[in-house]
Amino acid sequence: MPNLPLQQAVTIIIAKARAVAAAPPPPPPPPPPLSSTTVPHQRSINNLALFLLPLLLGILISYIAVPSSTLIILTASVRTTFLNPAAPFHITLLRTRGYSVEGEGKKIVVSTSTSTSTSTGVSAEVAMAPSARTPVYFLSHGGPDIMYDQNHPAYRKLQEIGHEITTKVKPRAVVVFSAHWQASRDTVEVNNAEITELIYDFYGFPSHYYEEKFPNVGSRQVAQKVIDAIRGAGMKAEGVKRGLDHGVWASFKCAFDPDHNPLNVPIVQVSLFKTEDPIQHYRLGQAIAKLREENIQIIVSGMAVHNLRDLRFTFGDSTPMPYTASFDEALRDAVTTPPAQREKALADLLKRGDARQAHPTFDHLLPIHVGAGAAGDDVGKRLWTLKEGSMSWAQFRFGEIGAE
Repeated sequence: MPNLPLQQAVTIIIAKARAVAAAPPPPPPPPPPLSSTTVPHQRSINNLALFLLPLLLGILISYIAVPSSTLIILTASVRTTFLNPAAPFHITLLRTRGYSVEGEGKKIVVSTSTSTSTSTGVSAEVAMAPSARTPVYFLSHGGPDIMYDQNHPAYRKLQEIGHEITTKVKPRAVVVFSAHWQASRDTVEVNNAEITELIYDFYGFPSHYYEEKFPNVGSRQVAQKVIDAIRGAGMKAEGVKRGLDHGVWASFKCAFDPDHNPLNVPIVQVSLFKTEDPIQHYRLGQAIAKLREENIQIIVSGMAVHNLRDLRFTFGDSTPMPYTASFDEALRDAVTTPPAQREKALADLLKRGDARQAHPTFDHLLPIHVGAGAAGDDVGKRLWTLKEGSMSWAQFRFGEIGAE
């Protein structure tokens, strides 16, 4: 076939498909001999053409418009039964990154928007196939002001981690736990909304902070996988409709800049328990660990050290508080403990004398327990740290990437 522009090639093939489907059957042949039991079925041939042409269209588009490294998901559905071969058909092609293609009848629209919003008409569902096991990341997310402080070392480190995820891990979806969502003592909540708004769960910032946007979609399919995994481990879980809190979107806006490093896969946020039980949260991580085998990225978001009470005494002075330094190193030691002893090592952190100074409440520490539980036998590694006043920005990863 000559090298036609995408729109022209698509238009030609769809026109041919409709011509074949709408063609009247030829005049009936002369009556066969009585001994014959064979009757031609032109309608069946039309049906077959109608079924095959969308598939051929998908193959054509993949060759002329899409790099071979891109996953193509093609759906061809006939709106009525095969008894009506002239029925209109609907074709949807979805690139997991970059282009999105959707069409009906003769209208094919190609969008290069980096937004994953469902306003483009692209389904939020993703094809889940077995893949190499993804690593697990713990992000120290900071406050919403990190979005604007591009010279801060933590901003640049979040960018590096985000780039690592999009270019090396290349997940099909992200499941994220944030310190800012604790549901109840015995039940985990899973956001199964596909259109997910942002929650501006912070106070006293300039008005433009509350107008920030981060394009994203959820996924009922992935949310149900999370719910099933948690229930399968004997814990309670339920789906809810909720937005993304700033423990997710503020750090993700640094890591996955919509203009320069878009994530472009569904994000499903999951709550913590409303307890300070490290073992309970470690078990929660173990329950969802198998999702990593399906190329689902697990990210847990908190802070390595998080004392807002003392922040007012250290504002403008980055000198670490004594407990910031001591607890940050203790956390590194616990995370890098051999996996067989890691659960106990992490639980023992909460018993340290400096634990309530480093974390007056443990909500920003518990995500690391979820992440370590999800890591299974994978070794933990501190990627980077910055001790700053009453905060620590330590970033961790469990497991390696590819052949690292």
